[in-house]
Amino acid sequence: MFYIRETFQVLPEKVSDFNKFFHEYLYPNHLKNGAKLIGRWVTVSEEEIIAIWEYPSYEEYVKIEERVLSDEMHQRAKSQLQKLGKLFLDIRKDFLTSTGAYSSPKQTVTVSGYITNEKNETLLVKTFWRADTWELPGGGVDDDETLDVALCREIVEETGIIVKLQGVSGVYSNGNTVSIVFLGKSIGGYPKTSIETKDVRFIKINSVNVKQYIKRGKFIPRVLDAMKGKCIPYEAFKVRPFELLERLNGNEEKE
Repeated sequence: MFYIRETFQVLPEKVSDFNKFFHEYLYPNHLKNGAKLIGRWVTVSEEEIIAIWEYPSYEEYVKIEERVLSDEMHQRAKSQLQKLGKLFLDIRKDFLTSTGAYSSPKQTVTVSGYITNEKNETLLVKTFWRADTWELPGGGVDDDETLDVALCREIVEETGIIVKLQGVSGVYSNGNTVSIVFLGKSIGGYPKTSIETKDVRFIKINSVNVKQYIKRGKFIPRVLDAMKGKCIPYEAFKVRPFELLERLNGNEEKE
């Protein structure tokens, strides 16, 4: 990620007027054109106001800034500034790059897969920290990673199996964690353990014997839902400009 720190030198008596101008003109224009505001701060003396913006890269910052300056809201802001008079004495911009991630997201997103082979056996794993149960392979979604890419990566890392996904079979919320389960097929590789998994197998499970393998209650509904073989479409895309990355149309087996 790439960051811009804007430091405005203001007169204390102008802080309220500047904040109103920022929220009515500057912030909406930047937001709709793709910038993300990390936060704004004012010094105790109220002589400086600092804003930090986030961009995917320097190249994206340049494109977003061009859109901001050509937007009709920018012209409205200039006209309004002429009416209000000088709201700030000076502005300084500093370019910043992150040294790491230090805050936890409000929601943690995880993905797992109900993956079957040509024998209709299901790929299950035992991890070192949950060795009491088998479970579906999966893991966390990294920053800027789509759900399908994250799951395929996690499954290869954990099990050695290459998969083709079909769609989403269920979404589950547990406090701050959102878990998405995909249906998929094994298309390559062979089962092998990793630094996270102590056992990896394709196992013939069904609604009768599932509790012999899945020992933790929160995992059982996810497996039973996926076992029905029904899933909904899933689409991954990016914007500015729009580009479709992946679309899984889902499937539904005839009952």
